[in-house]
Amino acid sequence: PLTLGEVRMLVELFYLPYHHGPLAQRLLEYFRWLRANSLSVGVSAAAPDAGAGRRWRCRAQSFVRLCAQTCRLHTRLVGAAGQALLYDLHPYLWDIRNVLLAASAFIQWLGCQSITAPILLQGDAEPWARRGSLFGELQALLPVGNSSDLFYQPPPLFPSCQLYILRPLRPWDQVGAAAQGEPGLSSGSLCCTLGSSGNSVELCSGHRLLGSFLSLSPEYTFVLEDEAGPCGYAAGALCAEGFLQQRDSGWLPAMRHKYPRDLAAGAPALGQEALLFFHTEPAAVPLPVLRRFPSLVQLGTAARTLDAGASRSLALCLLSALRANGSRGVFCQVSATDQQQLSFYSKLG
Repeated sequence: PLTLGEVRMLVELFYLPYHHGPLAQRLLEYFRWLRANSLSVGVSAAAPDAGAGRRWRCRAQSFVRLCAQTCRLHTRLVGAAGQALLYDLHPYLWDIRNVLLAASAFIQWLGCQSITAPILLQGDAEPWARRGSLFGELQALLPVGNSSDLFYQPPPLFPSCQLYILRPLRPWDQVGAAAQGEPGLSSGSLCCTLGSSGNSVELCSGHRLLGSFLSLSPEYTFVLEDEAGPCGYAAGALCAEGFLQQRDSGWLPAMRHKYPRDLAAGAPALGQEALLFFHTEPAAVPLPVLRRFPSLVQLGTAARTLDAGASRSLALCLLSALRANGSRGVFCQVSATDQQQLSFYSKLG
């Protein structure tokens, strides 16, 4: 059953209509302070005001811990509460969990960056664009907070007690994969997410999906994990025009050398498709698209990830990171025959 401490957390998250409990107040105060002082992250340890950077990281750790506790509370409620109470409270706590997954990953991402300008939010939204309560205030603090359609997701009919962790790609992800003789996370643990079992043809599928982002834009890559390991990813490129030029001039020729066309002989259909991808000239992105939507994004989850809220959180943290560095729009590239990806993006809205 739920402990007294967990019940207290639940009450403090939904305290009064116009007044937050202590836990909710701490979450908001930490988030506001961390976002407002994000320029401190890039301060050198040898600088006179190096203490500001240490203070920022200490508060960031506290905020991430609070978010993790709240996400665990959602899991505990689903597993321990009576059915009537669960169905009354789950939609609210599920919303909070989703926005905190994104907020926690965004703060962790800030801790890996050297932000050179204050994070500017969009102009004031119309009153109907954001809901009230803690969820609405957390939404407003994310750089994409006024995009209200990103935050609307009906709760699942059957609540799941699956615990998720959302975080940015870390340097040791790629180091660990390189120790296995392959460059990048797509050749390591995350390839399991994409259905690769380890041989060269199947690893090719992972390179096709994520290789260019991990090589050319690793700072905008996020990983979703469940209790079984990596189960989703979100990757982006801030300047899509430059990214696509580097991909076509440097990365693709290297992949063609690594995966020659004759390797497709005898490979399964999925492997053949992935191999031939490297030997097909990519379609050019129209210049008006690049001018209006300067950033490129790509997202995906494993088949076992049925919680649409976790997928939405992936999108939120990636879009917040791009927006924090000045992006004003994104696009994604999907094959007209890729029903799985088309369905995934359609469910995201």
